[in-house]
Amino acid sequence: MNKRCVFVLLMLTVLTAASLAVNLFAGSADISAREVLRGVFSGSGAAGDILWKIRIPRALAALLLGGALALSGYLLQTFFHNPIAGPFVLGVSSGAKLTVAAVMICAAGRFGQITSGAMIGAAFVGSMLSLGLILAVSQKVRGISMLVVCGVMIGYICSALTDFMVTFADEGDIVNLHSWSMGSFSGMSMDNVRAAAAAVIAGLICTMLLSKPIGAYRLGEAYAKSMGVRVKLLRAAIITLSGLLAACVTAFAGPVSFVGIAVPHIARVTLKTSKPAWLIPACFLGGGIFCMVCDMIARTIFSPTELSISTVTAIFGAPVVIAVMLRRRRGEV
Repeated sequence: MNKRCVFVLLMLTVLTAASLAVNLFAGSADISAREVLRGVFSGSGAAGDILWKIRIPRALAALLLGGALALSGYLLQTFFHNPIAGPFVLGVSSGAKLTVAAVMICAAGRFGQITSGAMIGAAFVGSMLSLGLILAVSQKVRGISMLVVCGVMIGYICSALTDFMVTFADEGDIVNLHSWSMGSFSGMSMDNVRAAAAAVIAGLICTMLLSKPIGAYRLGEAYAKSMGVRVKLLRAAIITLSGLLAACVTAFAGPVSFVGIAVPHIARVTLKTSKPAWLIPACFLGGGIFCMVCDMIARTIFSPTELSISTVTAIFGAPVVIAVMLRRRRGEV
């Protein structure tokens, strides 16, 4: 057993618990440690309302959706053998954003509140459409840079269509659309957390079950076939899981940038291994920690004004992507 990997995973678990605890205290309303403990366990009083209606759902959402986004990025990097592939860069998040916005604008006025399942379903359709376009483009272009450029262009097209719909939509249908479209964990409820947890945990378990085939696939399709891996089925599973995980994030929090690219690379450098059995849980925990910390910064640094989550994740994630590109140019990646 790799002692370093075990130690890193234990540290990530401790940091996850610590980040959750810190998020319970951080906020515009000052709550003492005694009030936090009483509010968490009893759920009564003003502190209990703040914790169970705002802070706890928001922190759990950041943990689950941040982990899902990092895991989706890892799967896309594995699928395309591309170190800077990710849901945001390849336009997957923008495709999901387009279909969710369409459902929110067109269906909200007729059917009232949209259910969590419908949001995830709409986002999944959009993410899979974007992935389908990327797959078609990947058959025509050569080189990582061209694939990324095409993904960015697809993202811009989807974002432009979303902005067009928002511009001509009724104000009543887009009350919460602007903050959501910029990326935010605000407004999360425990019902949202339960729906997200069901989809994300199922995706995590399925990805863990595929760790051995993914490890063989990383060494080349010929090697994977020689090991008995059904490559076409595996590729379909990887692309479906990455689309589902990215869709969950976009459905509830909107598009969140750079987490899906940066966290898998941080996990590889920290673990010093490329084995999926270690990287998958590390990516999930690392993504959760990354998003919880960034969300805490977004809502506290200029309180009561709140930044979009993508603003903060870009500040910390973009340097990692630049470092990866420079290392790749030197032949280190």
